[in-house]
Formats: sequence, C-alpha cells, structure tokens
Amino acid sequence: MKHRKKLFGMILLTAGIWMLVGCGNKEGSMDTPGQPVTTTPPQTIEISEMTEAPENAGTSDAAEQSTEQSTESIIVSEKEFLPTEDYVRAIGRTWMLEDTLWMAHSGSGAEFSVTGKKVSITLKADSSCAGSRDGQARIAVYVNGERAADEMLDKVEKTVTAFESDTAQSCTIRVIKLSESANSTCGITKIAVVAESEIQPTEPNEKLIEFVGDSITCGYGVDDEVKEHHFSTKTEDVTKTYAFKTAEKLGADYSMVSFSGYGIVSGYSGNGEKNSSQTLPQHYDKLGFSYGTYMGENTPQSITWDFTKRQPDLIVINLGTNDNSYVLGKPDRTEEYIAEYVEFLKKVREYNPDAAILCTLGIMGDDLYAAAADAVERYQTKTGDSNVFPFKFDVQSYNDGFAADWHPTETTHTKAAIKLTAKIREIMGW
Repeated sequence: MKHRKKLFGMILLTAGIWMLVGCGNKEGSMDTPGQPVTTTPPQTIEISEMTEAPENAGTSDAAEQSTEQSTESIIVSEKEFLPTEDYVRAIGRTWMLEDTLWMAHSGSGAEFSVTGKKVSITLKADSSCAGSRDGQARIAVYVNGERAADEMLDKVEKTVTAFESDTAQSCTIRVIKLSESANSTCGITKIAVVAESEIQPTEPNEKLIEFVGDSITCGYGVDDEVKEHHFSTKTEDVTKTYAFKTAEKLGADYSMVSFSGYGIVSGYSGNGEKNSSQTLPQHYDKLGFSYGTYMGENTPQSITWDFTKRQPDLIVINLGTNDNSYVLGKPDRTEEYIAEYVEFLKKVREYNPDAAILCTLGIMGDDLYAAAADAVERYQTKTGDSNVFPFKFDVQSYNDGFAADWHPTETTHTKAAIKLTAKIREIMGW
C-alpha cells in the first residue's frame, strides 16, 4: 500500500513538473546569448534501489518494507545552447563571431560539464572544407578525459556525438582543435543535450602558460612516423606535443600561438633566401592567421587579440628552427636573428607585463641556441628585465624515430616535456 501511494505521488510530482516546464516553453524558444537556444518537454528517468528486509521481519508492515523500493527521479529534456561564456569555458585564443565560438590555433577549444543522457556538438568549417583533407581542420571531443570523437571537417557543418547513454551521467566535455591555424579554422555553433539542467562552464586552473612556436609546437606529423612523408593537418595532434604535455604535468591551462614553417626573422627557406612572409611576430597580437576565410570573408588575422582576457603566468617561446634555414651560420644573419629576437621580446613584454618568459630551442637542432641565449642577455641588459630565461632542449634522437619531414615523434615530445616541466618548476616554484 505504501509503495502504491509513493508511486502515485511520484506520478503527480512528475506531471506537475512537466506542466511547469511545458508552460514555460510555450512562451517561445530562448535563443539569446546567456540562454538555451531551445528546450523540449522533459522525460522522467526513475533510478530504483531495493531496500533489504530486516532480519526480524515478522509483521505485515515489516514485510511491506522488505519489498519497498527507494526511487530517485531525474527529469531530463532536450536542450540546445550557444557556446557563450555562460555555458562553456573557452580554451586558448577563441573569439565569438555572431553566435559561433571561432577556433583558430592548435589546442583552442571549449570545455563544459553536464549531467544527462546525450551530448552532441555542431561544428562549422571554414573555406578549407571544400579542399583536400590535408588542409581541413581536425577536431577531437573528449568525455571525462577520454577521446570520444576525432573528426576532419570535410563539410560546412558537422554534428559530432560526444556520448549517448540509456542512463544519465555526469561528465566533462572538452572540444579541442588538433590542427593549426594557417591551413584552416572552425567554430562551435551549438551544443545539444538531453540533460536534467543547463550545461556549465568548467573552472579554470590557477596557472596559464602561453606557448609560442612553430611546427614542433603544432604537432606537425606526430601521427605519421614516416619521415619521408609531408605535411597534413590530418596527422597533426597538439595533444601529443611537448607543450600540451607540459601544461598537463603542471596542472596548468594553456594557450598556443604557433604556425608550421614560421620563425623570428625568416620562415623556412628552401633556398637560403629570407622568407619574410612567415614570421610569427607579425601575427602575435592577432587571433591567428589563416589562408582560408570563415563565415564570409572573415580571417583570424583581421581580429586583434584582447590580451586583457587573461594574462599568462609564463610564456614559452620556441622559435629559431626555421630561421636557421636562412641564417646558415652566417655572422651577419645571426646578428639579424638576435636583433629581431630582442625586438620580439619587447613586444611580448608590452602585452604581458608580469609573465615570466622562457626562450627555448633545440628539439630539431640547436645551431641557433647560442644566438637565442645571446638575445635574452641583450634584452636583459637593455631593459633591466630579469624575468626572462634561456633554456636548451635536447636534440631529437635517432633511437626515438622521426615523424613526417623529420619532425619529432610523441616519444621525443614526451622527453622534452619532462625536461621543460623540471625547468619551469625551477624558475616558477610550481
């Protein structure tokens, strides 16, 4: 009898909640920033747990208690959300363009938590989606730290299911752009869930590291350990790089500013001539750089980055590998590299007045490391800024193999992360 009363009461409660939610939705869909885009009538999920009968069950009431169930109800409904700061935590350099969270650089993305039965994310590609898979954006979706989806954006819009379950689950969802900015950008347009409540942005970590670099920082070819193969965004994976691994080891948030082939004074040169079009300092204060366009004629280099959004505690610069193809050990060009490096440090300091700066080099060759260290010393002498440090990586080993175009393998990246983490702990006290 008690069980029937409890079940009847639960039916009334569920019906009442449905009526309340349903009445709210009849006034119209909620599609303004800070509100769900749409909701639909809820459904009730009952989670039952049998209560064991007492050992001395001798009365009819005790017998009834032995079969009574403790039932908890979770009411879920379909909801859609815009990727605004009310609902997601942005990772790296991102930008709200209309109702879309625009992602350019490697590692940029978003993270949120939810309790529900299903989560799907709609992604929008840029103009690269019509071209070769070697240039399209590569995206990963993680559920509680495990990769649940890995997609190349070969369509203008693509919806990716993060998870789907018969029972409601509490989880953290992270969307990460695995490939770099120059070849393709993309965005998150909406997040659809079957859940008991709104999605929530996760809390940021206390520390933030900005990594500034070239193809090594982008994870060029890390998923293709055949050194004779060449560039492709489908084999880039920033989560396997020294930078991403270092941030994880230190429990820090990260932001990447990196382009394959780029340098301080010259990008990669196949003939020894200066490649002045591929220099990173010219794009450092932008959202990014891309050869493609997004949602019309938009390009990330047209967006000036807002450095007040969040200041990094540490900036790691890893530039010089591509410059070396131009410098070639020539004294006048070495001096040019040093002078431009000093100017770049001034620019970085202007935008990040309190951050420590760590200038690194060496994974794919350490020929210019002495010049980079010289640049740090000259900068310190000129400015009196002592919060800048040089640091040399070990050169990659034949024993650890090579990825596409002789780039570092994940094994090499892991070793570099261990060494860099130790150095950061030393200078930052983390």
